[in-house]
Amino acid sequence: MIKMPPAMILCGGRGTRLQERSNVLPKPMIEIGERPILWHIMKIFASYGVQEFILCVGYKSEVIVDYFVNYQTRSHDLHIDLGTGRVEMAEDRGPQDDWRVTIAQTGLEANTGARVARAARHIGQDRFFLTYGDGVADVDIHDLLATHIQSGKRATLTGVHPSSRFGELKAENGTVTHFREKPQTTDGWVNGGFMVIETEALEHMPHSAQASVEDDFLVPLSTRGELGLFHHTGYWQCMDTQREVDMLNAQWAAGSPPWKVW
Repeated sequence: MIKMPPAMILCGGRGTRLQERSNVLPKPMIEIGERPILWHIMKIFASYGVQEFILCVGYKSEVIVDYFVNYQTRSHDLHIDLGTGRVEMAEDRGPQDDWRVTIAQTGLEANTGARVARAARHIGQDRFFLTYGDGVADVDIHDLLATHIQSGKRATLTGVHPSSRFGELKAENGTVTHFREKPQTTDGWVNGGFMVIETEALEHMPHSAQASVEDDFLVPLSTRGELGLFHHTGYWQCMDTQREVDMLNAQWAAGSPPWKVW
């Protein structure tokens, strides 16, 4: 059985389109159902056997550090002896996530490519997953990895059909005959994250603070024919606006969120 590569998650941006919330929290720590969206992303990968995570942090990194340093005590019932200061976790409560989490301090102002380059020393394998800290999906991670290996490409990205930000309608003679609220587009693909990258390919990643994964790494790979595409026609949703935060929370509260594959 193939050992699953580690997953690197970009967590360092400012999330300016969610400024009211990101003034307090880094965007990946905005909660969906009382858990940061970052946790949901990690659970997706973990459900397919990924146990190692590299978090590329920057803006308000202390919030992410605090969350994972205190992860077990936040997730379990506790017995606290105020006289001795001793803290014991109740044995039968809370999640049993056995992840190994590396928090890589990649700089306050670094762009995505610079963050990957600076965190690369922690990968330790021939390939790794890479994704953004603000999107969830029911992507089959095993199929993604298998497609990448079979293709022989140096990197593979997941192409998705995003939901339209506008309702779709059809009309006849001035009467609406069909309406769908924010349907998924059916033509064209966009980068949905959930990438697989051969570690050796990072030799082409510029190390400047302005380097972008998209413009300075993926575009040159595609020009050389070294970038593969994994088609995902299932659920995918990014979290760029307060409306999308509310939508994801509503889906979670309904009891069967589409991205929950665990």
